[in-house]
Amino acid sequence: MKAAFLTGVRTIEVREAPTPRLVRDDDVLVRSKAVGVCGSDLHYYMSDHVGGDVVRYPFIPGHECAGIVEEVGKAVTRVKPGDAVVIEPAVSCGACDQCRTGRPHTCRRLLFLGHSGELTGGMAEFALAPERNCVPLPAKMSAVQGALAEPLSIALYATGLAGSVRGKTAAVLGTGPIGLSVVMALKADGAGAVYATEIVEAREKAAATAGADWTGNPEREDIVAGILTRESLGLDLVFEVCGEQSALDQAVALLKPGGTLVVVGIPVEPRVSFDSSKVRRKEIRVQNVRRQNKCLEKAVAMIHTGRIKVDFLPTHFYKLEDAREAYETAAEHRDGVIKAIVTP
Repeated sequence: MKAAFLTGVRTIEVREAPTPRLVRDDDVLVRSKAVGVCGSDLHYYMSDHVGGDVVRYPFIPGHECAGIVEEVGKAVTRVKPGDAVVIEPAVSCGACDQCRTGRPHTCRRLLFLGHSGELTGGMAEFALAPERNCVPLPAKMSAVQGALAEPLSIALYATGLAGSVRGKTAAVLGTGPIGLSVVMALKADGAGAVYATEIVEAREKAAATAGADWTGNPEREDIVAGILTRESLGLDLVFEVCGEQSALDQAVALLKPGGTLVVVGIPVEPRVSFDSSKVRRKEIRVQNVRRQNKCLEKAVAMIHTGRIKVDFLPTHFYKLEDAREAYETAAEHRDGVIKAIVTP
């Protein structure tokens, strides 16, 4: 099969590679039809270290993957050849203390699709996953919509960790595809006013399409003053979705006493900081997010029913041979890109 290998910083090579073979009885071979370029993929593309982890090249990236079942192991009953599926990229062991207590996303032996040093990703003609990680897509859902269900699942998990959002005021700092999904998830669950900030013009505009009541660019204006002018008591919730220290500082300034900061973004550097006096005096709750937990099926259902409309997110489509161009376009925010999709 053909596959796009990340071979170094800002280097992608499309090579021939062995097609994955069924090894376990519950294995499912999926022919990739749509693979999203995620912000975490771009971390690997633009730097050889992420959050203190050293990236090991070469490897096949891509974890937002949907396609058609090609072949199944003899114990598989959930899906069959010809079925459309989206792959849950986090493969847990099912036996450790985390898995047994309902936290497979923090499994002690967790492996992730397209993660350096772990599992082969979906940026190829075929991908392999256990049956339990293959979520069937309804007949009227496209593979592209299926791929978008994965980032939406992270947004649904993040908003769920914040507790009930109904009627609450919120800010989403950073409106890439996951930030935009957070905006949509908040609105779908009945949040009050939602404020969104973004430095890339096309994504700031997209935040309004996603349902944000106000948008601002922190490189052009004082977004804290702009929001607090409208919400003088501060906000109930802030979702940091860009992995920037400046956004964490803005979040603390925006929250009212007793407010909640949900940290979704992944900083490239291993350490971030908070103004301890402000966090303590306001008694701000800080909730970190580790990918998602059991939200992919819900994301598929919400897209299928039209409760959340994601079709404006994919703006650029590329063949597998053009994977490097897809990554470069996404990394440099070229040509109004929101989400780049590779179609093997």
